[in-house]
Amino acid sequence: MKKYLAILFSVMSFGAFAQKAPASPPAVVIQKVGSTEVMIKYAQPSVKGRLVFAAKDAKPLAPFGEVWRTGANEATTIEFSSDVTVQGKPLAKGVYSLFTIPGPTEWTVIFNSEAKQWGAYTYKADKDVLRVTGKVSEHAMTEKFTIGVSPAGQITLDWDKSSVSIYVK
Repeated sequence: MKKYLAILFSVMSFGAFAQKAPASPPAVVIQKVGSTEVMIKYAQPSVKGRLVFAAKDAKPLAPFGEVWRTGANEATTIEFSSDVTVQGKPLAKGVYSLFTIPGPTEWTVIFNSEAKQWGAYTYKADKDVLRVTGKVSEHAMTEKFTIGVSPAGQITLDWDKSSVSIYVK
């Protein structure tokens, strides 16, 4: 009997220390675009039946017209191993935080020199290195926020029923 109680206690103790999967799990995308390596680190929030993109008064997760951390938890970072152009505009190699300002038809995509930030709480526009825009297109429902990079240099941001693309060369 003591043996069974010891096993039961061990199982219960282990269960107490086991952690649940994070609500917004971390993700990393690494892709070569020409000779440049592009690496994006972010966290993937889920829709979970919530309103994602809309006017601020509707209380969405990412309101139109406001800076969004482009993911969850720490600010999303993007790193380029060499100088690139984004939407035809030059950007030096390095690590940047990646913010966006969602809108109903286009988003502003922001590359900010302050790579280590928690969310957008300490975001400062004067640290922006580059701002570009990407058009919004309707997309099949994507439950988890997902960032993709193609070998041709298309960076896509997909969440809910929205998809935004920008291009890197």
